[in-house]
Amino acid sequence: MSDQIHQVLTRYWGFSRFRPLQEEIIRSVLDGKDTLALLPTGGGKSICFQVPAMAMDGLCLVVSPLIALMKDQVERLKSKGIAAASLVSGMSKAEIDLTLDNCIYGKTKFLYVSPERLGNELFLTRAARFPLCLLAIDEAHCISQWGYDFRPSYLKIAEFRKLHPQVPVLALTATATPKVQDDIQERLGFKEQNVLRKSFERPNLSYVVLEEEDKLGRLLKVVRGVRGTGVVYGRTRKRTREVAEFLQRNGIKAGYYHAGLERSQRDRMQDDWMKGRTPIIVSTNAFGMGIDKPDVRFVVHVDLPDSLEAYFQEAGRAGRDEQKAYAVLLFHRSDELEMERRVQQSFPEMKTVRQVYLALANHYQLPVGSGKGVSFPFDIVDFCRMYELEVPVVHSCLTILGLQGLIALEESPEFRSRLHVMVRPEALYEFQVKSQVHDKLIKTMLRSYEGVFEEYVQIRETELAERSGLNVQQVKSFLEQLTKLRLLDYQPAIEEPRLNFITERLDQKDLHIDREHLANRKTRYLERAKAMLHYATDQEHCRSQLLLQYFGEAVRHRCGVCDYCLERNKANVNDLEFERISRQVEEQLKLRPMALQELVDSIRDAGEEQRLKVITWMIEHDQLHLSEEQLLSWRS
Repeated sequence: MSDQIHQVLTRYWGFSRFRPLQEEIIRSVLDGKDTLALLPTGGGKSICFQVPAMAMDGLCLVVSPLIALMKDQVERLKSKGIAAASLVSGMSKAEIDLTLDNCIYGKTKFLYVSPERLGNELFLTRAARFPLCLLAIDEAHCISQWGYDFRPSYLKIAEFRKLHPQVPVLALTATATPKVQDDIQERLGFKEQNVLRKSFERPNLSYVVLEEEDKLGRLLKVVRGVRGTGVVYGRTRKRTREVAEFLQRNGIKAGYYHAGLERSQRDRMQDDWMKGRTPIIVSTNAFGMGIDKPDVRFVVHVDLPDSLEAYFQEAGRAGRDEQKAYAVLLFHRSDELEMERRVQQSFPEMKTVRQVYLALANHYQLPVGSGKGVSFPFDIVDFCRMYELEVPVVHSCLTILGLQGLIALEESPEFRSRLHVMVRPEALYEFQVKSQVHDKLIKTMLRSYEGVFEEYVQIRETELAERSGLNVQQVKSFLEQLTKLRLLDYQPAIEEPRLNFITERLDQKDLHIDREHLANRKTRYLERAKAMLHYATDQEHCRSQLLLQYFGEAVRHRCGVCDYCLERNKANVNDLEFERISRQVEEQLKLRPMALQELVDSIRDAGEEQRLKVITWMIEHDQLHLSEEQLLSWRS
């Protein structure tokens, strides 16, 4: 089996050896063990389930909440000649049926689904017949109520496992505290505890926190000071555009990226950044999923993230080539007030949630008891304007309604046009002979796209037009005609946001929101926000140590490259001496305030110069207070 997995790795991915921990995870899976794998961002998580699945007979089912990432991985697998598919909202019933049939009859190796799909009766009935060999759970922290992105739909995985009790599960995440790790294993019904983790330590990555009122001015200095490719994260779409335009005005090539842009714009922005034509990309957290660019020299956050989990993932996109890189957080005390405001917006009153739900039902003219499984185009800005609501509040209400399993918002469906020939090749040929007007397009389609008789394939109408000599409108019209004749099924592209009603429209009196769950969610949100603020304001500890301790990893040594360590290093005192002197300083000043020389003289077991350097450093970093009377005291 060892030879086989290495052959798979080389044949399909072109690597001669595995990254650290990958092979250990793969062997655990092949041994039939339930496995929780913790790999930091860029650690090669997908390899850990794709390689063992290729070494086994049967289908690998991948559960992921990230639709864009699902589609990206499916396309990558197909480019390697591996049969892969995804089931996402917006697909026609015919598409879903064909995809499920291909899984049952062994024509598909990887099937990607959202966790919501596991609650669909049709899917469960067909899934019971899957020749399943592995169940892979991406972003596994979502199953834990202690996780930073808990999704109730993930709880359905435990029930799904009962259909295939002997099939091992591989749960993958890049961020999980010890509490979350235990919760994941319990909720997934692990037969025994089995956590494999790679250290989250990044020796090449310098974590820096800069307290700065003029954030854009400091950002400009960072961008000019660190040469190479970079990512700048902002919280809102408006913010990304403003920051990018600021950089452009100052002679920096920068683009911006968010889910509200048209797909063609996003593709262009991403391509320009990947190929170095635009070295700086300013983005919301929509950017980065599935992006593998190893030579990112810096990641800058101009706004405070909601959690250390989110910050760690985004910062971790820098320096994947293991060369020197920087993760910079620009912080100002006003960010604390902004975070408090976000808490209020994220947890609106129940009457507001009910108001939004009623407005949605009226907007789409859904009578009580109807609408289950129906999807609608959704423009949140227009909706808010029509019903005089605030966009952030409505977005939070949609999140709450989503967590209750009532609706699901897809902000960027990114469905390209696709088609499937519904008849046998000979029947299609007979039609071509009879209809010369369609013949050229059909020939072009068959030459351009493989597999149209077996599955739905993505197409580009512009490409078909260019190759057939028709215009785009003619291509679309002909494909629609062929669909009406039931020769093929043509599904035009979908790009606009979609709102999916998971259940039938409920009457107001039947709309029950789990208040206890929401209260617990708010408590955990506040805890994570507090941890994020502590990281931003702490001036007494190594940044890397703070992050690693948060994720349950004990590291005694300082990283030596963060802002705290670099300042410490200026004292030219080793760690042991520094700790010993600073501890004595604390002991002395907790007894009473002292003058500088008196304090220096009270410290034992170190040279006077070393004592003075440590005390000076502590004053400069606000660990000690110097009064008008020139007395030093301990800041508690």
